[in-house]
Amino acid sequence: MSNRKIVVALGGNAILTDNPTAQAQKDALKQTAEFLVKLIQNGDELIITHGNGPQVGNLLLQNIAADSEKNPAFELDSLVAMTEGSIGYWLQNALQNALKDLNIDKSVASVVTQVIVDKNDPAFTNLSKPIGPFYSEEEAKAEMEKSNATFKEDAGRGWRKVVASPKPVGIKELEVIRTLVDAGHVVVAGGGGGVPVIEEDGKLVGVEAVIDKDFASQKLAADLGADMFIVLTGVDYVYVNFNKPDQAKLEKVTVAEMKEYMGQDQFAPGSMLPKVEATIKFVEETDNGRAVITSLENLEQLIESDAGTIIEK
Repeated sequence: MSNRKIVVALGGNAILTDNPTAQAQKDALKQTAEFLVKLIQNGDELIITHGNGPQVGNLLLQNIAADSEKNPAFELDSLVAMTEGSIGYWLQNALQNALKDLNIDKSVASVVTQVIVDKNDPAFTNLSKPIGPFYSEEEAKAEMEKSNATFKEDAGRGWRKVVASPKPVGIKELEVIRTLVDAGHVVVAGGGGGVPVIEEDGKLVGVEAVIDKDFASQKLAADLGADMFIVLTGVDYVYVNFNKPDQAKLEKVTVAEMKEYMGQDQFAPGSMLPKVEATIKFVEETDNGRAVITSLENLEQLIESDAGTIIEK
Protein backbone atom coordinates (compact mmCIF):
# COMPACT_ATOMS: atom_id res chain seq x y z
CA MET A 1 0.00 0.00 0.00
CA SER A 2 1.28 3.44 -0.84
CA ASN A 3 0.96 6.37 1.53
CA ARG A 4 1.19 9.30 -0.85
CA LYS A 5 -0.34 12.68 -0.11
CA ILE A 6 -2.35 13.53 -3.23
CA VAL A 7 -4.24 16.69 -4.15
CA VAL A 8 -6.90 16.03 -6.81
CA ALA A 9 -8.44 19.00 -8.63
CA LEU A 10 -11.83 18.04 -10.05
CA GLY A 11 -12.95 19.43 -13.40
CA GLY A 12 -16.41 20.93 -13.79
CA ASN A 13 -17.71 17.84 -15.62
CA ALA A 14 -17.13 15.80 -12.44
CA ILE A 15 -19.92 17.78 -10.75
CA LEU A 16 -22.23 19.21 -13.37
CA THR A 17 -23.34 17.62 -16.63
CA ASP A 18 -26.05 19.48 -18.56
CA ASN A 19 -28.67 19.42 -15.79
CA PRO A 20 -28.13 22.10 -13.12
CA THR A 21 -30.51 20.66 -10.51
CA ALA A 22 -29.13 19.72 -7.11
CA GLN A 23 -30.17 16.10 -7.64
CA ALA A 24 -28.34 15.80 -10.98
CA GLN A 25 -25.17 17.24 -9.40
CA LYS A 26 -25.45 14.80 -6.49
CA ASP A 27 -25.80 11.95 -9.01
CA ALA A 28 -22.72 13.14 -10.94
CA LEU A 29 -20.71 13.34 -7.71
CA LYS A 30 -21.83 9.83 -6.71
CA GLN A 31 -20.06 8.53 -9.84
CA THR A 32 -17.08 10.83 -9.21
CA ALA A 33 -16.72 9.51 -5.66
CA GLU A 34 -16.63 5.93 -6.95
CA PHE A 35 -13.52 6.81 -8.98
CA LEU A 36 -11.88 8.86 -6.20
CA VAL A 37 -12.16 6.11 -3.56
CA LYS A 38 -9.86 3.96 -5.71
CA LEU A 39 -7.01 6.24 -4.55
CA ILE A 40 -8.06 5.80 -0.92
CA GLN A 41 -8.25 2.01 -1.47
CA ASN A 42 -4.69 2.28 -2.77
CA GLY A 43 -3.61 3.71 0.61
CA ASP A 44 -3.28 7.33 -0.50
CA GLU A 45 -4.15 10.37 1.62
CA LEU A 46 -6.58 12.48 -0.38
CA ILE A 47 -7.26 16.22 -0.55
CA ILE A 48 -9.91 17.17 -3.12
CA THR A 49 -10.45 20.58 -4.69
CA HIS A 50 -13.16 21.49 -7.18
CA GLY A 51 -14.47 24.18 -9.49
CA ASN A 52 -17.72 26.08 -8.97
CA GLY A 53 -18.08 28.19 -12.15
CA PRO A 54 -21.57 27.11 -13.25
CA GLN A 55 -22.84 26.83 -9.67
CA VAL A 56 -21.70 30.29 -8.58
CA GLY A 57 -23.06 31.68 -11.88
CA ASN A 58 -26.48 30.12 -11.23
CA LEU A 59 -26.52 31.36 -7.62
CA LEU A 60 -25.58 34.85 -8.82
CA LEU A 61 -28.54 34.81 -11.25
CA GLN A 62 -30.88 33.69 -8.45
CA ASN A 63 -29.59 36.50 -6.24
CA ILE A 64 -30.00 39.09 -9.00
CA ALA A 65 -33.55 37.85 -9.76
CA ALA A 66 -34.62 38.11 -6.10
CA ASP A 67 -32.70 41.31 -5.31
CA SER A 68 -34.79 43.81 -3.33
CA GLU A 69 -34.43 46.15 -0.38
CA LYS A 70 -35.73 43.49 2.00
CA ASN A 71 -33.76 40.67 0.39
CA PRO A 72 -30.55 42.16 -1.05
CA ALA A 73 -28.31 40.13 -3.36
CA PHE A 74 -25.12 38.78 -1.77
CA GLU A 75 -21.65 39.80 -2.87
CA LEU A 76 -19.44 37.48 -4.88
CA ASP A 77 -17.14 36.34 -2.04
CA SER A 78 -20.20 35.15 -0.08
CA LEU A 79 -21.58 33.35 -3.14
CA VAL A 80 -18.24 31.55 -3.58
CA ALA A 81 -18.39 30.48 0.09
CA MET A 82 -21.99 29.28 -0.30
CA THR A 83 -21.13 27.10 -3.31
CA GLU A 84 -18.00 25.81 -1.52
CA GLY A 85 -20.38 24.70 1.23
CA SER A 86 -23.03 23.12 -0.98
CA ILE A 87 -20.63 21.28 -3.31
CA GLY A 88 -18.53 20.28 -0.28
CA TYR A 89 -21.62 18.77 1.33
CA TRP A 90 -22.56 16.82 -1.82
CA LEU A 91 -19.01 15.54 -2.19
CA GLN A 92 -18.66 14.65 1.50
CA ASN A 93 -21.92 12.73 1.36
CA ALA A 94 -21.01 10.87 -1.85
CA LEU A 95 -17.52 9.95 -0.58
CA GLN A 96 -18.79 8.80 2.81
CA ASN A 97 -21.31 6.50 1.11
CA ALA A 98 -18.69 5.16 -1.34
CA LEU A 99 -16.29 4.46 1.55
CA LYS A 100 -19.04 2.70 3.52
CA ASP A 101 -19.75 0.43 0.52
CA LEU A 102 -16.09 -0.64 0.65
CA ASN A 103 -16.01 -0.96 4.47
CA ILE A 104 -13.27 1.70 4.67
CA ASP A 105 -13.40 3.56 7.97
CA LYS A 106 -12.47 7.15 7.13
CA SER A 107 -14.07 10.51 7.81
CA VAL A 108 -14.55 13.20 5.17
CA ALA A 109 -14.52 16.90 6.04
CA SER A 110 -15.07 20.03 3.94
CA VAL A 111 -13.17 23.19 4.80
CA VAL A 112 -14.54 26.52 3.56
CA THR A 113 -11.19 27.90 2.45
CA GLN A 114 -10.10 31.54 2.35
CA VAL A 115 -7.37 32.11 -0.22
CA ILE A 116 -5.23 35.18 0.30
CA VAL A 117 -4.49 37.36 -2.73
CA ASP A 118 -2.35 40.49 -3.00
CA LYS A 119 -4.45 43.66 -3.03
CA ASN A 120 -1.81 45.17 -5.36
CA ASP A 121 -2.15 42.31 -7.87
CA PRO A 122 -2.43 43.91 -11.36
CA ALA A 123 -5.56 41.76 -11.87
CA PHE A 124 -7.47 44.31 -9.74
CA THR A 125 -6.82 47.04 -12.31
CA ASN A 126 -7.11 44.79 -15.37
CA LEU A 127 -10.48 43.10 -14.78
CA SER A 128 -10.76 40.07 -17.03
CA LYS A 129 -13.06 37.37 -15.60
CA PRO A 130 -16.64 37.55 -16.97
CA ILE A 131 -19.39 36.55 -14.52
CA GLY A 132 -23.18 36.60 -14.45
CA PRO A 133 -25.75 37.23 -17.17
CA PHE A 134 -25.41 38.90 -20.57
CA TYR A 135 -26.73 42.45 -20.95
CA SER A 136 -27.35 44.75 -23.89
CA GLU A 137 -24.98 47.72 -24.15
CA GLU A 138 -27.67 50.06 -22.76
CA GLU A 139 -28.40 47.77 -19.79
CA ALA A 140 -24.68 47.37 -19.08
CA LYS A 141 -24.15 51.14 -19.06
CA ALA A 142 -27.11 51.62 -16.71
CA GLU A 143 -25.72 48.92 -14.39
CA MET A 144 -22.26 50.54 -14.44
CA GLU A 145 -23.74 53.90 -13.40
CA LYS A 146 -25.81 52.26 -10.67
CA SER A 147 -23.25 49.92 -9.13
CA ASN A 148 -19.76 51.10 -10.06
CA ALA A 149 -19.14 47.66 -11.61
CA THR A 150 -17.18 47.16 -14.85
CA PHE A 151 -18.81 45.58 -17.90
CA LYS A 152 -17.12 44.46 -21.11
CA GLU A 153 -18.35 43.06 -24.38
CA ASP A 154 -17.94 39.27 -24.38
CA ALA A 155 -17.11 37.72 -27.77
CA GLY A 156 -20.01 39.38 -29.57
CA ARG A 157 -22.56 37.68 -27.30
CA GLY A 158 -23.44 40.76 -25.25
CA TRP A 159 -22.01 42.67 -22.29
CA ARG A 160 -21.03 41.00 -19.02
CA LYS A 161 -19.72 42.14 -15.69
CA VAL A 162 -15.99 41.46 -15.28
CA VAL A 163 -14.08 40.98 -12.04
CA ALA A 164 -10.45 40.46 -11.06
CA SER A 165 -8.78 37.05 -11.29
CA PRO A 166 -5.76 37.47 -8.97
CA LYS A 167 -3.09 34.84 -8.28
CA PRO A 168 -3.25 33.06 -4.90
CA VAL A 169 -0.45 33.93 -2.45
CA GLY A 170 -1.54 31.95 0.63
CA ILE A 171 -4.10 29.47 1.97
CA LYS A 172 -5.49 30.78 5.27
CA GLU A 173 -6.75 27.38 6.50
CA LEU A 174 -3.56 25.52 5.48
CA GLU A 175 -2.72 24.27 9.00
CA VAL A 176 -6.32 23.15 9.62
CA ILE A 177 -6.23 21.14 6.37
CA ARG A 178 -2.79 19.71 7.21
CA THR A 179 -3.98 18.62 10.69
CA LEU A 180 -7.02 16.84 9.23
CA VAL A 181 -4.94 15.07 6.54
CA ASP A 182 -2.26 14.04 9.06
CA ALA A 183 -5.02 12.56 11.25
CA GLY A 184 -6.05 10.34 8.32
CA HIS A 185 -9.17 12.20 7.20
CA VAL A 186 -10.19 12.90 3.59
CA VAL A 187 -10.43 16.67 3.05
CA VAL A 188 -12.40 18.72 0.54
CA ALA A 189 -10.90 22.22 0.35
CA GLY A 190 -10.23 25.24 -1.85
CA GLY A 191 -13.54 24.90 -3.70
CA GLY A 192 -13.96 27.26 -6.64
CA GLY A 193 -10.43 28.56 -6.12
CA GLY A 194 -11.32 29.50 -2.55
CA VAL A 195 -12.94 32.64 -1.14
CA PRO A 196 -10.70 35.53 -2.23
CA VAL A 197 -9.50 37.67 0.69
CA ILE A 198 -6.94 40.46 1.04
CA GLU A 199 -5.07 41.57 4.14
CA GLU A 200 -5.88 45.07 5.40
CA ASP A 201 -4.44 46.31 8.71
CA GLY A 202 -3.75 42.72 9.72
CA LYS A 203 -7.36 41.65 9.09
CA LEU A 204 -8.76 39.54 6.25
CA VAL A 205 -11.38 41.17 4.02
CA GLY A 206 -13.35 39.41 1.26
CA VAL A 207 -13.05 40.90 -2.22
CA GLU A 208 -15.03 40.66 -5.44
CA ALA A 209 -12.78 38.38 -7.47
CA VAL A 210 -12.51 34.85 -8.83
CA ILE A 211 -9.33 32.83 -8.28
CA ASP A 212 -8.46 30.25 -10.93
CA LYS A 213 -9.12 26.88 -9.27
CA ASP A 214 -6.10 25.21 -10.91
CA PHE A 215 -3.72 27.82 -9.44
CA ALA A 216 -5.39 27.70 -6.00
CA SER A 217 -5.19 23.88 -6.06
CA GLN A 218 -1.52 24.04 -7.07
CA LYS A 219 -0.78 26.46 -4.21
CA LEU A 220 -2.51 24.15 -1.73
CA ALA A 221 -0.67 21.08 -3.09
CA ALA A 222 2.75 22.78 -2.96
CA ASP A 223 2.20 24.26 0.53
CA LEU A 224 1.03 20.88 1.88
CA GLY A 225 4.12 19.23 0.38
CA ALA A 226 1.96 16.82 -1.60
CA ASP A 227 3.65 13.93 -3.41
CA MET A 228 1.30 14.20 -6.35
CA PHE A 229 -0.98 16.82 -7.87
CA ILE A 230 -3.65 15.41 -10.19
CA VAL A 231 -5.67 17.77 -12.40
CA LEU A 232 -8.74 16.02 -13.77
CA THR A 233 -10.19 17.21 -17.06
CA GLY A 234 -12.27 15.86 -19.96
CA VAL A 235 -9.42 13.95 -21.68
CA ASP A 236 -7.14 11.06 -20.66
CA TYR A 237 -4.01 12.81 -21.99
CA VAL A 238 -2.75 16.24 -22.98
CA TYR A 239 -2.10 16.39 -26.73
CA VAL A 240 0.17 18.43 -28.96
CA ASN A 241 -1.02 19.38 -32.47
CA PHE A 242 -4.52 18.73 -31.11
CA ASN A 243 -7.10 17.75 -33.77
CA LYS A 244 -4.44 17.83 -36.53
CA PRO A 245 -3.19 14.84 -38.57
CA ASP A 246 0.04 14.70 -36.50
CA GLN A 247 -1.76 14.89 -33.13
CA ALA A 248 0.30 13.18 -30.41
CA LYS A 249 -0.51 12.37 -26.79
CA LEU A 250 1.96 13.32 -24.09
CA GLU A 251 2.74 10.55 -21.61
CA LYS A 252 5.84 11.15 -19.46
CA VAL A 253 7.18 14.65 -20.01
CA THR A 254 9.63 16.97 -18.29
CA VAL A 255 8.96 20.54 -17.21
CA ALA A 256 11.40 21.74 -19.91
CA GLU A 257 9.50 19.87 -22.64
CA MET A 258 6.16 21.26 -21.43
CA LYS A 259 7.57 24.79 -21.46
CA GLU A 260 8.78 24.26 -25.00
CA TYR A 261 5.27 23.20 -26.08
CA MET A 262 3.85 26.25 -24.28
CA GLY A 263 6.23 28.41 -26.30
CA GLN A 264 4.73 26.86 -29.45
CA ASP A 265 1.19 27.86 -28.26
CA GLN A 266 0.17 24.18 -28.13
CA PHE A 267 -2.33 24.66 -25.30
CA ALA A 268 -5.54 26.67 -25.49
CA PRO A 269 -5.76 29.63 -23.08
CA GLY A 270 -8.72 29.32 -20.74
CA SER A 271 -8.89 25.52 -21.06
CA MET A 272 -5.69 23.42 -21.09
CA LEU A 273 -3.12 26.21 -20.62
CA PRO A 274 -3.90 27.05 -16.94
CA LYS A 275 -3.80 23.32 -16.11
CA VAL A 276 -0.37 22.98 -17.75
CA GLU A 277 0.91 26.15 -16.02
CA ALA A 278 -0.36 24.98 -12.61
CA THR A 279 1.15 21.49 -12.93
CA ILE A 280 4.53 22.89 -14.04
CA LYS A 281 4.53 25.31 -11.08
CA PHE A 282 3.78 22.44 -8.68
CA VAL A 283 6.66 20.30 -9.97
CA GLU A 284 9.04 23.28 -9.82
CA GLU A 285 8.02 24.18 -6.25
CA THR A 286 8.30 20.67 -4.75
CA ASP A 287 11.29 18.37 -4.27
CA ASN A 288 10.03 15.17 -5.88
CA GLY A 289 6.45 16.12 -6.73
CA ARG A 290 4.81 14.59 -9.77
CA ALA A 291 1.90 16.23 -11.55
CA VAL A 292 -0.66 14.46 -13.69
CA ILE A 293 -3.29 15.72 -16.12
CA THR A 294 -5.86 13.08 -16.98
CA SER A 295 -9.57 12.23 -16.81
CA LEU A 296 -11.62 10.95 -13.90
CA GLU A 297 -12.33 7.73 -15.85
CA ASN A 298 -8.58 7.15 -16.27
CA LEU A 299 -7.78 7.22 -12.51
CA GLU A 300 -7.71 3.43 -12.22
CA GLN A 301 -5.24 3.18 -15.13
CA LEU A 302 -3.14 5.87 -13.48
CA ILE A 303 -2.95 3.86 -10.25
CA GLU A 304 -2.18 0.60 -12.05
CA SER A 305 0.11 1.68 -14.86
CA ASP A 306 0.95 5.39 -14.69
CA ALA A 307 -1.48 6.26 -17.51
CA GLY A 308 -2.14 9.97 -18.17
CA THR A 309 0.16 12.92 -18.90
CA ILE A 310 2.77 12.80 -16.12
CA ILE A 311 5.00 15.83 -15.62
CA GLU A 312 8.26 15.47 -13.68
CA LYS A 313 11.37 17.59 -13.12
